[in-house]
Amino acid sequence: MADNVTIIKKIKKGGSAAHGGAWKVAYADFVTAMMAFFLLLWLLNSVTQEQLEGVSNYFAPVSISESTSGAGGMFGGQTIGEDGAMQQTLTKPSISMALPPPKLGSGGEDSANTEEEVPEKTEEEVTEELARMKLAEAEEKQFEEAEKELKEAMESVPALQKLGKSLLVDRTVEGLRIQIVDQEGLAMFPRGGSDMFGHTWQVLEAVANVVNKLPQRISIAGHTDATKFVTDNGYSNWELSAERANASRRALLELGVDGDRVSRVVGKAAQEPLLKEDPNHHRNRRLEIILLKNSGQGESINAEKLLENAK
Repeated sequence: MADNVTIIKKIKKGGSAAHGGAWKVAYADFVTAMMAFFLLLWLLNSVTQEQLEGVSNYFAPVSISESTSGAGGMFGGQTIGEDGAMQQTLTKPSISMALPPPKLGSGGEDSANTEEEVPEKTEEEVTEELARMKLAEAEEKQFEEAEKELKEAMESVPALQKLGKSLLVDRTVEGLRIQIVDQEGLAMFPRGGSDMFGHTWQVLEAVANVVNKLPQRISIAGHTDATKFVTDNGYSNWELSAERANASRRALLELGVDGDRVSRVVGKAAQEPLLKEDPNHHRNRRLEIILLKNSGQGESINAEKLLENAK
C-alpha cells in the first residue's frame, strides 16, 4: 500500500503598496489644504483694507507698542457684526500693509486693478482754497462795479458823451481790460505823434477815477494800425506805440494813480489788431489799460479777514 504524502502549501502575505490605504491619508491632507486655501481667498475678498491692516498689525513685532486703540486683538478694534461682516469700532491702527483684495475682472479672469488713493486736503489747505475763492468773488464784483461806473461816467458827462464809442471795457484772462480806441475823425493822438489830445486826457481822467478806487496793479500797452510808418532815423510803429503807452502812464500818474501800481508799459505796434480782418482800420489804434487779477488787496478785499471768516 502506497504511503500517504502530506503536501504543505505556503502562501506569502502582502502585496503592492499601491493597494494599501496610505494614499488616502495624503489625498485627504491635500483636499484639506485646498479647502483652507480657498477659504483664505474668500476671506481676503470679503474683508476691508482696514481689517487686513489689523491682521497685519497683530502679527507685526511692533504692533503692541504702536497700537493706540487700546485693543491688542487681531482685528485692531474691529468686531463681527450681526450680518457676519467686519465692522470697525475703534481707531485705525497706525501701521499699514498695502494688500489690495483680489477682484474678479471682466471675462471671469482675476484682475489686479488697484485704485489710486487721492490724498485728502488738510484743514489749512481747504481754508486757504476757500479764502482764494472768496477773494476771486470779491474781485469779480469790484470789476463789475468798475465797468458799470465807467459806462455811467461816459454817458453822464456831456464832454465825454461823444467819446462813448471810444471806450471799450471787457474781461480777459489777465483781468479787467479798458481800451481807448480811435473813432472815425476822432483820434486819441495826432498821426505819428505821442502828444495826446485834450479829449484823450478827459477819457483817461474818467479811467483814473475808477482805477484809484481799486487795489489791483495795472498794465499799459500802446497799439497802432498796420500802416507802414518809418522815418529816416528808423523811428517806426514800435517806438510810436511805446511812447503813446508811456505818455498814458505819465497822464495817469498826474491824475493821482500811484506809480508803484504800474506793472508794465509796452508798445505792441500792429501785432495785436483789434480788427484782425482789417489790420489798417483806424480802431486798431488804441490804448490798453488792464487791471491785473490777484495783484493787490484793498480795504474791500481783506485777505486776512476772509481767511478768518473761512475758518
